[in-house]
Amino acid sequence: MLSRLLLVLSACLIAAPAAAETVVIHTGRLITDASKPPMGPSTITVVDGRISGIADGHTPVPAGAELVDLSSKTVLPGLIDTHVHLTGEPGGDWRDEAVDTSEWSTLVGARNALLTAKAGFTTVRDLGAYPQSIFALRRATDDGIIPGPRIVAAGSSISIIGGHGDVTGFRPDVMETLEIGNTCTGAVECAERVREASRAGADVIKIPATGGVLSQQARGLGQHFTDAEMKAIVDTAHSLGLKVAAHAHGARGIEAAARAGVDSIEHGTFADAAAIKAMKANGAVLVPTLMAYTGIRDGLAKGAFTPAVAEKVRMTLDQVGKAAIAARAAGVPVVFGTDSAVYPHGRNAEEFAQLIEIVGMSPAEALASATTEAAKLIDMETEVGRIAPGYSADIIAVTGNPLEDVRVLEQVDWVMIRGQAIE
Repeated sequence: MLSRLLLVLSACLIAAPAAAETVVIHTGRLITDASKPPMGPSTITVVDGRISGIADGHTPVPAGAELVDLSSKTVLPGLIDTHVHLTGEPGGDWRDEAVDTSEWSTLVGARNALLTAKAGFTTVRDLGAYPQSIFALRRATDDGIIPGPRIVAAGSSISIIGGHGDVTGFRPDVMETLEIGNTCTGAVECAERVREASRAGADVIKIPATGGVLSQQARGLGQHFTDAEMKAIVDTAHSLGLKVAAHAHGARGIEAAARAGVDSIEHGTFADAAAIKAMKANGAVLVPTLMAYTGIRDGLAKGAFTPAVAEKVRMTLDQVGKAAIAARAAGVPVVFGTDSAVYPHGRNAEEFAQLIEIVGMSPAEALASATTEAAKLIDMETEVGRIAPGYSADIIAVTGNPLEDVRVLEQVDWVMIRGQAIE
């Protein structure tokens, strides 16, 4: 008799559906899409982490639902930063690479993920970190174990031997110990690295198509991979459903990467007319990372760099924004990305003012670059970037109107990611 009763109770518990978690948000002003005029007082209903409805005015709160009163705030979609390095920090000694463990970088990343989320960035694309660290962090934020943004992760970049993204600056035996198997020579080996990255869990492939400013190699900022190597990387990635982001400073490296079919050019510092023409012809977008130049300018003033790095920093600082201006004039999409870790995490929204003051965007265009346009780049345009029924409840609130004064985004008052408020 007892066993039958237990079976009945067990069946009832299994059959009983969990109650839906409903959150009702009352807004003062509502921006559902950067391309549309704001709505007045409105109500957003969130059920189990997704937006289920939007209504004019402040509608009554159903029984059992939670009310979030943002009636004095402007509410808008969560922001997207398409170029971050959550596990990195500015200002550290470059030799820390030989000391810090992946466990340590994961903990650093957890702190930076929270800083980034509190700054209003509910989705990020991380373009370079130890795979064990960033993939663990991605899983932890996905599963709600720690608070943080949704993470689209590359893991390690795929690099040439001795180039940006490879271990440089140490004695040979140290470099051999630190080497992580992310370099390649020749088209076949480069395709193999892409397949390995895909197998390891990469959401996107990152390559340094040219030299980098902050790496210890003193080989300038010109093209690194051969044309054939880049084409092999891109074709292999695309065959696996992965996009390719190309770190690129020098004009010929940008042009070659665009011809190879990369999906985004990161930085694009010295892009000339031929490079931008290739980007336009091949559908590449530009992620200008203007905040990165803020970070290296500050580092140069503090004497933080080795001579090789300082020389490359000085090469770039009079070029800030020129590529983005030319790309925008040519009809190449300019998408929001900041290169956090080159500057302190949490200051991501300072990029908006630079997009307006340097590049010439309107506030609406700048906001779109970090919402709808960024969502397209990461293939999530039906999931994030708007406030609309069916979308993830990634929502932020600010005081003031960002379509009039974009700097209000530098102080975010409230953040929700996947329907959960971030404290």
